[in-house]
Amino acid sequence: MLRPIKNKEQYEEALERVYHLMQKDIQVGSKLSDELEVLSILIKEYENEFISLPKPNPIEAIKFRMEQMNMSDADLAQILGYRSRKSEILSGKRKLSLAMIRRLNDVLNIPAEALIQAY
Repeated sequence: MLRPIKNKEQYEEALERVYHLMQKDIQVGSKLSDELEVLSILIKEYENEFISLPKPNPIEAIKFRMEQMNMSDADLAQILGYRSRKSEILSGKRKLSLAMIRRLNDVLNIPAEALIQAY
């Protein structure tokens, strides 16, 4: 029987069960499919309430997104406007300006909240 997750032990058990269920070939609409969906919701709610993830470093977020999009340093320089600016930003010598944050948000779809973090 499924119950709300109220502590770390129950959370770990739920994660283990989800992992076990994901290893199976589950049919959509089956009891196991429903169990997996409900457990996923319960886990998400527990994580939202009790587990806080650290905010990403803006530079690491940019590098990660560039890697995901198979972008080169030249592509980033084009977004930021100048090749030297790109180097200064990635090395941490220059902070992101509001205009840069807006362009990175628009072009790379990096949340502005991630780009405005202190670094």
